[in-house]
Amino acid sequence: MPESRTAPAAGQPHRFPALLLVALVLLTMAGPVATDLYLPAFPEMAREFDVGASTIQLTLTGFLLGMGAGQLFFGPLSDRFGRIRPLLIGSSVFVLSSVAVALAPTIELLIASRFLQGLSAAAGVVLSRAVVSDRAVGGQAARLFSIMMTISGVAPALAPNVGSLIFTAAGWRAVLWAITVMAVLMLLGALWQVRETLPVQRRRTGHLFGGLGEAIRHRRFVGYIVLFGASFGILMGYISASPFIYQGIIGLSPTVFALLFGANALGMMACGLISARLATRIPLRRTVTAAVSTLVATGLAFSACALAGAPGWTLAALIFLTTCSIGFVMGNTTSLALAEVRHVSGSGSAWLGGAQFTLGAIVSPLGGIGGGTSAVPLGLVLLGCSLLAAGALFATRDRFHPVAAGAGA
Repeated sequence: MPESRTAPAAGQPHRFPALLLVALVLLTMAGPVATDLYLPAFPEMAREFDVGASTIQLTLTGFLLGMGAGQLFFGPLSDRFGRIRPLLIGSSVFVLSSVAVALAPTIELLIASRFLQGLSAAAGVVLSRAVVSDRAVGGQAARLFSIMMTISGVAPALAPNVGSLIFTAAGWRAVLWAITVMAVLMLLGALWQVRETLPVQRRRTGHLFGGLGEAIRHRRFVGYIVLFGASFGILMGYISASPFIYQGIIGLSPTVFALLFGANALGMMACGLISARLATRIPLRRTVTAAVSTLVATGLAFSACALAGAPGWTLAALIFLTTCSIGFVMGNTTSLALAEVRHVSGSGSAWLGGAQFTLGAIVSPLGGIGGGTSAVPLGLVLLGCSLLAAGALFATRDRFHPVAAGAGA
């Protein structure tokens, strides 16, 4: 990559280009778009392939496993060869695999293609974080991460509604073709705006995956990736169970389900924007501590309400509080984690994504075990993941970083 296409290094005074941020947000939307857009079509897909709900959910699990594995591959690769080449290769394969998903004639090929789709889409997700970490530090980095994740929250807010409209008008395969169109837009955005941010002199030599080992030796970094993954596990448990909870247990129509799903995502977006504004004023760990405490409380309350057979609106309100709390966790935790391993930020970002999507893949089938008859499994998922997040946050403490305090970064 010519020097003229290399961005300024972190710590140099500069404005973060708005169009670059838009392109990076677009890349981070790969996960939400590919997971949420086709959710309203799950029942019809199960009927057409003549399989159960749990088998259809494997298309989601396969994608998430691919996203986790792909980030552990593309992150170290970018620490060795720079950000731009792995990004363009991964984004190109994402387009091709999305075509394969849309054309898959059997459920087995659909699941396999979804895994490859997730594997390649991971390049955009992991490397967008690495690019921000290369160019920004401290409160600015936390603010950018929060803004990225907040704006990309438009995807889960709109995806089920858009997916429902496409599905109603043209069938479920048209929804999968819409994901292909999104993949093409992501590739074009990367080609148009993303430039190399890792100079040759800062690239790793030696073992290709050595950066993964170096990053994981940092105790506090490990705590943050567990916290990040557990928070995403809460989100994926809710997302995978939401069609059954809202439509089966609460008794809402598909249209009202999509509206409430969007409201939850908008709540998370609003809290993410608030978190971005607070990032340079309030210590990040203090904000994260308050949010994780709320997650534990809502997990306990949801489990109790599910066991007691509380009215459906109670469950819906607790889900809203849960998704809003996550808006204060994800961006801040990303900044805290990558600040610990800035010298191998690609590998650090890979661990974040690997934990995120691996835990999401494990959790996503669990929340829907109760189908449309019981919300208890989702309650146990919410509570278990929130307790894991709280334990991970506690494990990152030391005399310089008590649980509820910390420096701006």
